Amino acid sequence: MAPTTQVSQSRGYVLLVCFVAALSGLLFGYDTGVIGGAIGFMRAKFSLNPAQEGWTAASILVGCMVGVLIAGPVADRLGRKRLLVIAGLLFGISSVGTALPQTLSVFIAFRLMAGVAVGAASMAAPMYIAEIAPADWRGRLISLNQLAIVTGIFVVYFANWFIASLGDATWNQEHGWRWMFASCVLPSLLFLVLLLWVPESPRWLVKQNRPEEARVILERVNGAEAAAAELSAIHAAIQQEEPGLGQLLRPGLRRALVIGIMLAFLQQFTGINAFIYFGAEIFKSMGSSTQTALIQHVLLGGVNFLFTLVAIATVDRLGRKPLMVAGSLGMGICLFGLYFSSGAGTGAASALKLVFILGYIACFALSLGPVTWVILAEIFPTRVRGRALGLATFCLWLGDYLVTQTYPMMAENEWLQTHFRQAFPFLLYGAFCVVEVLFVLLWVPETKGKTLEQIEAGWRHQS
Repeated sequence: MAPTTQVSQSRGYVLLVCFVAALSGLLFGYDTGVIGGAIGFMRAKFSLNPAQEGWTAASILVGCMVGVLIAGPVADRLGRKRLLVIAGLLFGISSVGTALPQTLSVFIAFRLMAGVAVGAASMAAPMYIAEIAPADWRGRLISLNQLAIVTGIFVVYFANWFIASLGDATWNQEHGWRWMFASCVLPSLLFLVLLLWVPESPRWLVKQNRPEEARVILERVNGAEAAAAELSAIHAAIQQEEPGLGQLLRPGLRRALVIGIMLAFLQQFTGINAFIYFGAEIFKSMGSSTQTALIQHVLLGGVNFLFTLVAIATVDRLGRKPLMVAGSLGMGICLFGLYFSSGAGTGAASALKLVFILGYIACFALSLGPVTWVILAEIFPTRVRGRALGLATFCLWLGDYLVTQTYPMMAENEWLQTHFRQAFPFLLYGAFCVVEVLFVLLWVPETKGKTLEQIEAGWRHQS
């Protein structure tokens, strides 16, 4: 077989496998984004105050934190593929459970289960893809997971709008929001079926002393000659690693841990999920009707999707740091613009605010959205990648919870409304964008084009 043909077939196989793994991201985006269309109807159905509204939206994030704490040890003990299967099962069960309850407490219980699934998927998919992808493709293939997330968000925004259009406000308060949650069942089943054809991570197999199984997979990914060299490098890297998370407290690797935790928090503190979860309500506060707000939410999801494609096309060519810095700067400019244009009720002001929101979403999709996940999946040693990535992802979901829980409380606080142009959250999130820019410039190394073993060795050289 000609080398070019063999490489083409190998890359086709890798792309297919990574695509299936990334479908967990679609479920992740769908399950987290569905609340954006449902929350207004649920607020009326259950007579929610601002704190309860925040908890209804944010409860899934508590489940996410539990999910990543469980997922790390499961991924290291049972394997990356089995973790994806568990997440798929939980997605399906929770979709049915959140559609049926008559009380808010029962809904919250199943929403917590959905969070466990999202938390597990949020670390399992990028970790799996990072461990099977060739170095020169790794950035864009990990970004497939983010593309799947924003696809799920976009699709569920459209589904929310379509379901809401089937009845009036009374029907939506009683039934519409239930169908929104139930609609996740079919993609959950599709994901579980496709996982039957996905192999286990070769790096995890080597760690489990199953090198022959790993060699077969690596040969399909890179060809026999490259597979032998990579297998040797994986063996050598694992031999140098210490057991347990304690190795991450060594001087060089400690930097990796700090970077992972800070990037996770900052991705959320820049405010993205205030727009993902409450976008329709934000558009209503700008004067839009319920149907118009849901359509604008679909537009938000479309922009998120399109600019994630741009990130995938550029992350391995331009690198991680340039995208992160440029995107964070753009997000900050849009948030400050949104803050200073708030308070005015004219049609022109509303149009300008919509432009700033969509600009903010575009900059996030180009940078912090996919690239944060790329870096988190790359920087930790193989032996503890599951647990270390789980810790960083826990911090990400903790940040998400804090933003989601507090956004309605800040947005509806009379004192903040009076003194901060009815837009204090946007000013706060813009300040964190400035922090993100400085942190990336001063602390985050470029990992473009390096193998996972080269990245790991780089931290040790700083010890």
